[in-house]
Amino acid sequence: MFPRPYQSALLCVALSLPLTVAAETQRLEPLTVTAPRLERPWLDTPAALGVVEREDLEQARQGLQLDESLVRIPGVTAQNRYNFAQDLRVSMRGFGARSAFGIRGVKLLVDGIPETTTDGQSQVDAIDLTALERIEVIRGPSSVLHGNATGGVLDITTRSGPPETFLQPRLEAGSFGYRRIGVQAGGQAEDLAWHVSGWDFAMDGYRDHSVAEKRLLHSRLDWDLAAGHRLTALATFLDAPRTDDPGALTAAEVAADRRAANPNAIAYNAGQSVTQERLGLVYRGDLSEGESLQARVFHTWRNFDNRLPFESGGMVGYDRAFYGAGVQYTRANRLGDLPGRVTLGLDLERQQDDRRRHDNLLGVRGDLVLEQRETAEAAGVFLQQEIDLTERLQSTLGLRRDWVRFAVDDRFLSDGDDSGSRTFQETSHSLGLSYAWHPQHRIYGTYGTAFETPTFTEYANPAGGGFNPAIAPQQARNLELGFKGFAGAVQYDLAVFRVDVRDELVPYELDRIYYENAGRTRRQGLEAGLSWFASTEWTFTGAWTWSDFTFREFEDDGVDLAGRELPAIPRQQLFLEAAWRPGRDYYILDMLALDRQYADNANTERVSDTAIFNARAGRVFRQDGWDVETFIAVNNLFDQDYFANIRPNAALGRYYEPAPGRNFFVGLHVTRR
Repeated sequence: MFPRPYQSALLCVALSLPLTVAAETQRLEPLTVTAPRLERPWLDTPAALGVVEREDLEQARQGLQLDESLVRIPGVTAQNRYNFAQDLRVSMRGFGARSAFGIRGVKLLVDGIPETTTDGQSQVDAIDLTALERIEVIRGPSSVLHGNATGGVLDITTRSGPPETFLQPRLEAGSFGYRRIGVQAGGQAEDLAWHVSGWDFAMDGYRDHSVAEKRLLHSRLDWDLAAGHRLTALATFLDAPRTDDPGALTAAEVAADRRAANPNAIAYNAGQSVTQERLGLVYRGDLSEGESLQARVFHTWRNFDNRLPFESGGMVGYDRAFYGAGVQYTRANRLGDLPGRVTLGLDLERQQDDRRRHDNLLGVRGDLVLEQRETAEAAGVFLQQEIDLTERLQSTLGLRRDWVRFAVDDRFLSDGDDSGSRTFQETSHSLGLSYAWHPQHRIYGTYGTAFETPTFTEYANPAGGGFNPAIAPQQARNLELGFKGFAGAVQYDLAVFRVDVRDELVPYELDRIYYENAGRTRRQGLEAGLSWFASTEWTFTGAWTWSDFTFREFEDDGVDLAGRELPAIPRQQLFLEAAWRPGRDYYILDMLALDRQYADNANTERVSDTAIFNARAGRVFRQDGWDVETFIAVNNLFDQDYFANIRPNAALGRYYEPAPGRNFFVGLHVTRR
């Protein structure tokens, strides 16, 4: 029997199906992906790989966080849309759910440039969510492809300039003081294509002490050097001068006032400010038939100040320089009589953080208590070989060797010298087989290993500065069986997997959040995705995830937690969407249902299941030479009480960040071509 939210979802689908019974179906075109570091058909890729196209990224999307689009991918769970100080937390197959802030365990790329720093931490605040072209998602351990991550890969592509020059002012407003004013422009001139997007965003927030202000400018220039050779230049500038953090509440505090902030968050003025600049160059070239080269260089500067809701060391700041380069070479080859394709690559990165901590004297900066330079350096070399064993059977073999070094130069010596370094050398490998039992249907199997180092934040030492000597990288082994294909107007994918992890990194909270290694965990689950293009106007999308993620060996404070579920991960997740797009207009209803989950390792604090419905509608018409798009969207249509974020293992039972009730926003986009 499905839980109550799933019963509602199934009823919604049952009511909408008769609308399309007599509709003329469509035949789907082949889908090409690039996230596996090689351009290849989606159908031929032996991995759980999802794609979100532009149409599903932009139509009446509020653009607060990536989760608005990622929930349509099975195996992906996202929380924390409304707390901009903590940033979005994305987990794939449970990896990343532990993160205190931002994205962990997932490699994040934007236009080929890493957004994930050398130590493994990602923020999405400097990604222009209003100018996305597509998102590709690889679920599961993928170190052979991209290094230091056990959860998967998020590969984001922003828009390039269209053939016809355009100018598009934008104006949006909505509940809780939401407002965004922006402009986009782009076009092509001979061998150049350009696109620029800029906006100013502000929101008062649903809860007390949750004001957010942000400005962002993103630009992309594509230069076709010669036939088959393209150079892409990227520049992004972020200024977020104020982002308040309302903190988490206990269950009793939620019952008393869902909109309240944690008292300490107000007392210590918890929140952050950040500026970031990112520059990158990406080259892609076809050297000859069956031979190609890709290269990238990038540099990111980030200045960050954070006020945490406690006194001792409660003001954190750093100045960051993150830069690197990468190259990969691909060519067709033969192994004996068997045709194939080989890829060789090298990734080099360096991250330097000048970090400071001061006491937080009720929102006023106090004495300096920590000052250190943190440096992370990484080099990775990889080899991937594809082999056509028969006309229907292909294999993919991968091998990667990574060297990662962390160093701390302690510059606050009054409490002793905590300088030191840790160095890791890791080898990852993978084997994938893909069999075409029909031209439009594939079965694949994959085995792979991955590793994930702690970040500098996770290395924090409860005994003082420097490294926590008690934690080590986590190691993962992934076994996966999948089915994918096209059946007329239906695209489907199904994956069954098991991931065994040794030394899983798990959080616990004292005066602040620290980390420790669990002995072993096991993740096993089922992921199913379906898209039905019922006609030129009607599309139905579904994504279902069933998760059984448990500790296998873990003792916490003398309590054996073997068999307990990993916290902050729903047992089941179901997304359903019905979209009607007559002409250029659109009317979309979607639902996200979350099964019960736990907030702590011991599974004593249970979070109930819920189902959230959202609706969007837009009209596009021509007026005095302008294309005018007006739209309205309603989130949480039936005003359900639910939580935008669960903070796992939080101290004093403060696990909960309540989400807004029913809310809306409207927008006006006008385009001149």
